Amino acid sequence: MDTFAALAHGMAVAIQPMNLLYALIGVFLGTAVGVLPGIGPALTVALLLPVTYKLDPGGSLIMFAGIYYGGMYGGSTTAILINTPGESASMATALEGNKMAKAGRGGPALATSAIGSFVAGTIATIGLAFLAPWLVDFAVRFGPEDYFALMCVAFVTVSATFGDSPIRGLTSLFIGLTLGLVGIDKLTGQARLAFGVPELLDGVEVTTLAVGLFAVGEALYVASRRHHSEEKLEPVRGSLWMTKEDWKRSWKPWLRGTMFGFPIGALPAGGAEIPTFLSYSTEKRLTKHPEEFGKGAIEGVAGPEAANNASAAGTLVPLLTLGLPTSATAAMMLAGFQQYGLNPGPLLFAERPDLVWGLIASLFIANVMLLVLNLPLVGLWVRLLAIPQPWLYAGILVFATMGTIAAKPSVVELSMLAGFGVLGFLMRRFDFPIAPVVVGLILGPIAESQLRRALAISLGDPMTLLQSPISATLLALALIALLAPFVLKGLGRFKATED
Repeated sequence: MDTFAALAHGMAVAIQPMNLLYALIGVFLGTAVGVLPGIGPALTVALLLPVTYKLDPGGSLIMFAGIYYGGMYGGSTTAILINTPGESASMATALEGNKMAKAGRGGPALATSAIGSFVAGTIATIGLAFLAPWLVDFAVRFGPEDYFALMCVAFVTVSATFGDSPIRGLTSLFIGLTLGLVGIDKLTGQARLAFGVPELLDGVEVTTLAVGLFAVGEALYVASRRHHSEEKLEPVRGSLWMTKEDWKRSWKPWLRGTMFGFPIGALPAGGAEIPTFLSYSTEKRLTKHPEEFGKGAIEGVAGPEAANNASAAGTLVPLLTLGLPTSATAAMMLAGFQQYGLNPGPLLFAERPDLVWGLIASLFIANVMLLVLNLPLVGLWVRLLAIPQPWLYAGILVFATMGTIAAKPSVVELSMLAGFGVLGFLMRRFDFPIAPVVVGLILGPIAESQLRRALAISLGDPMTLLQSPISATLLALALIALLAPFVLKGLGRFKATED
């Protein structure tokens, strides 16, 4: 009953005119950037962080959540129309969706994608509303050593999940952890890694790092790959609506996709890619029309898209209850919370229930807005694809620079933005994941302060980290997650040598 009351209070916050406007701006921007290949929701939130610096925290976070949901919707449009997923999570959708578009059934493919996203997003948001308070009750019992162990799990899982190589992921994480050391040590008052530059005494701004790595780095990377063949646009032919047979073949995949997406998205090493491909392979196995798979089966669009959007709600569970980002966009949203001096976690539910429940309730509204926006505006999204890339990325560079100057006018800050942009370009060029850098910068100082607090309470005894059952379990999980990729790779090489 408490959850229903909290949700009703959150809905009263979410339907305030300004918050409705923020949600509408968020879902519109999210869908637009999801449609544009290469520009995902993480990049958009990163660009808007400095711009929203002085706005209302609740409205800004509602807008960021709208961008997240909208990006998941929009990524399917390009996946279906031109076989170019706007997000990696839309890759499974492209397998059957693009075949349907080429067969003149782009309309039903886009419709089942939009309606499936709405169904899955709504069910998963209900799951978020009821699961979050239970997790918060559990997390309230955490001591400093438990929080430190939880951060270790986050570091390892984020490093191992993003990108193909665990070593590259860990390298990216250590870059972020090193940047987190910059500034004045809160315990001793000594400057660390500031190199005599006064602007660095406050530490590295998360917004500057995020905008540099995501926006400037992406623009430089795209410019370096300028001369590539352009995708041919496939016009949407025939009816946009689904037939009775399409509805019959779609509703079960929508529900199954939700069951895959939400729980896996809520795991610390979840993400959206795993449930979308699990959903695709399940639908391929269960279908009554196996001959259509590979040629444009509607189940192959309905299931993965539902899983994709359900996982988006799932990733908000660890973010809001434990302060753990499990995707690049969740890391950007965590930066947004910190921008306003807010730390997601169990205390936020007690200190700012209006903000947290307003955010959760706004997700229901965002889902309805996205359904209304996506079906009639397909023609507009297709036209967005025709924007020349040089114009698009030149605009991104200008917007990134202006936003950084507005948030913190300083030559040092602009120089850091340029430096992080070059770092982002080099990381993309050599296939290093970018999200662990941001996670390291945000969570590194928190992990350090919790470790110091735990050691201070135990008078410097490091065994205190293993005396709590929660921290011992979490550290064991972190160790397993760290060693598992190397063990599996070693076994693979051993098997190959034997063969």
